[in-house]
Amino acid sequence: MINKTNTTEKTTNTTTSKYPSKPAAKRPCRLCAQGINFIDYKDVELLKKYIAYNGKILPRRTTGICNKHQRMIANAIKRARIVALLPFIID
Repeated sequence: MINKTNTTEKTTNTTTSKYPSKPAAKRPCRLCAQGINFIDYKDVELLKKYIAYNGKILPRRTTGICNKHQRMIANAIKRARIVALLPFIID
């Protein structure tokens, strides 16, 4: 029986590219760039930007804001819903 594997040829999993990939540059948070330190639940126009068409709070990877501001946005949206400034469900 003939062994089909050739020991002289070795394959490597690393590929060398003509153009090495660069890590993606992180975008700064829009709210940090504007200098917003506090998000008020009464600012409905700002909060509507971070709510999906069905009424869900948009995730951080979609909005592109930092963790600190995402938590503040989520809390402000929840408070605005309780006070009836924003709907829980959008029809």
